[in-house]
Amino acid sequence: MKINDLFPSAGSRPKAWRKGRGHGTGNGKTAGRGHKGQKARSGGGTGLAFEGGQMPIYRRLPKRGFNNKPFAKQYVLVNVEQLNDFADGSTVDLQAIKEAGLIHVPKRCDGLKVLGNGDLNKSLTVKAVAYTASAKEKIAKAGGTAEEV
Repeated sequence: MKINDLFPSAGSRPKAWRKGRGHGTGNGKTAGRGHKGQKARSGGGTGLAFEGGQMPIYRRLPKRGFNNKPFAKQYVLVNVEQLNDFADGSTVDLQAIKEAGLIHVPKRCDGLKVLGNGDLNKSLTVKAVAYTASAKEKIAKAGGTAEEV
């Protein structure tokens, strides 16, 4: 049996009603929407949180808790394998990575963080704010140094 041989059993999928196709169909004129009113109009109906004009629960209840998002550190992330684009023995920092076009640096940036994905085959001096343990290990294994700024 192939996927194009499959079809629903007879009577399990009723034909869709074609609304607004003349009064002879039994679903013409108002097309099953009744006469006038909010739900008869296009785009009519209420939103998910509408409670009949009563103040919605999400506005009645106070906001609680703390959200750290505006204060969270935002690092630019680079994997160790991306550092292979630099010449052997060079110094790699946020400015050098930006000039090389490896990553997009947003306006708000708290520094460079090096992640340990991939392999490094060049001896580099890497200057970053943070490193993962595997990234430091791979940089040292390749003969480079990982300096924290």
